[in-house]
Amino acid sequence: MSVPSATAVPATASSASVPPGLAILVLALLLSIQPVTTDLYLPTLPALTRNLGAPLAAAQLTLSGLLLAFGSSQMVWGPLSDRFGRRPILLVGLAIYTVASLGSAFAPTMALLILWRIAQGAAMGAVVMCARAIVRDLYEPLAGARAMSKALTGLGIVACICAPLGGLLSEWLGWRAALLALTVYAVVTLALVALRLPETLARRNPQALQPRVLLGTWGRVLRHPTFWAFSLQTTATYGGLFTFLAASSFVYIDVLGLTRTQYGWTMASACVAYFAGTFLCRSLLARFGLLRTVAIAGALSAAGGTLMAAVAMAGWHQPWALTLPFYLFMLAHGIHQPCGQSGAVGPFPQAAGVASALNGFMMMLAAFAIGGWLGTRLDGTVWPLVNGIWFWSTVLALISWTLVQKFGTAREHA
Repeated sequence: MSVPSATAVPATASSASVPPGLAILVLALLLSIQPVTTDLYLPTLPALTRNLGAPLAAAQLTLSGLLLAFGSSQMVWGPLSDRFGRRPILLVGLAIYTVASLGSAFAPTMALLILWRIAQGAAMGAVVMCARAIVRDLYEPLAGARAMSKALTGLGIVACICAPLGGLLSEWLGWRAALLALTVYAVVTLALVALRLPETLARRNPQALQPRVLLGTWGRVLRHPTFWAFSLQTTATYGGLFTFLAASSFVYIDVLGLTRTQYGWTMASACVAYFAGTFLCRSLLARFGLLRTVAIAGALSAAGGTLMAAVAMAGWHQPWALTLPFYLFMLAHGIHQPCGQSGAVGPFPQAAGVASALNGFMMMLAAFAIGGWLGTRLDGTVWPLVNGIWFWSTVLALISWTLVQKFGTAREHA
């Protein structure tokens, strides 16, 4: 890899000192910060847009700007975590996130809300990137996929709670209360990391921030076919999910007539499908292995997107009619994400931070593009939502059946 083992510096704690139960709990909380940041917020989007007197495009920017900052910041946090360890980067990221959450909750204008959300996204990048890198610190790729699926089961539970909670808080106390809830989550997670989580990086890389070494590490990761196969897979599945996240509140509330609370429960039901997918993932991995599991998930994704499009073409523009086929997509998403995220960093035990950062950057770059597209396409119909999910489900199936099958087992010492 980029740094000879002779120059590596031992971390302050051995990865073996992390009990398995604590590792899964911490990973679940760290990874869950992403749906907490978005799902609690989604039911409030129409209301805060009206309250702040802002155009629809600006409301979309509070989400797409956050995610662009989330993806871009990982390019910085990744090498920093390889150099200084996961724990200090987590503590800094969670502290910044807490301050940005307070700023978002009390922002008096849409412009300031966008700026605070961008800061929140940048801090969130440190948290999620470190979580993915910790998986590689503690586990080999196949075991990492199983561990990631367990952590993402916890994420599914949190996500199921977030959407209806966001709707209820928005209905009862206003949209600012939903954003203030993010601060509570950040403080709890920060306390757990500070008090219980030791350093997981066994050997720090003292050269990780040197430009020559950093460019060489990026090049090594980007030349690896396994990284591209799994990163494109995770990008496509997140593209479908983000289309739903960014468009569904406007479609379900403004077009289909749901209340914010009803919309929250609809989101929660989709999270249940995702939750089930993480359990199915572990079962399929044990029976079929990684590549066949991804292929099966690709078929579920294609079926979900195609059925959703067929329902819309048939004129069944009701919430239940669009949501039922989306459950298939979310079931598959619960399989794709643990397999893809673990697979993307698997070949890089000494550069998991950089590999995780590049993987996350690709997903968020796609999300930013989708947010911009939706900002100009939301037209008072269901079609931007339906066509976006159909497109990404088709792309995802093709990647799962071709690139992942061809390059998913490629091995190279990073």
